[in-house]
Amino acid sequence: MRIVNRIIALSRSIQLNRQFREIEKSIAELPASGRAQLAAIAMREFATAAKCEFPHLYGTVDQNQRYQPWGSGTELGYSRVKSDNAQVKLRGIALWLTVAYYETKDSKFGEAQNLHRQLMRTLRILKETMPPVEANQWFVSQAGQAA
Repeated sequence: MRIVNRIIALSRSIQLNRQFREIEKSIAELPASGRAQLAAIAMREFATAAKCEFPHLYGTVDQNQRYQPWGSGTELGYSRVKSDNAQVKLRGIALWLTVAYYETKDSKFGEAQNLHRQLMRTLRILKETMPPVEANQWFVSQAGQAA
């Protein structure tokens, strides 16, 4: 059974890493104002997901999947990244980053832990593009959730 779990985790990690590479390209192509806007949207997405009972299932249409290891949030966000509409694209990136963060956060598999570290770097870069007032609000809300 452990080998099956390992294979499933590895295949999921490969899928998320492939999607993450395209997400990173999309972020790199954004102008500075777009990155600041993305950071603000991502901040709201993280705040909303943190309030959910199962944050790794945030964005999942069918809430009956609560015992699944992952939901459809990353696929939904990833499909929105391919949109021609800039706002839809930004919301898709923010959704994908949020769900992937929570999905990989407490993983015991090395591939998912590496992806989580890469996500943390990307989120740090996005936070640095935010105006200081909004960044302080985000840090205060994160500290309140951790307590």
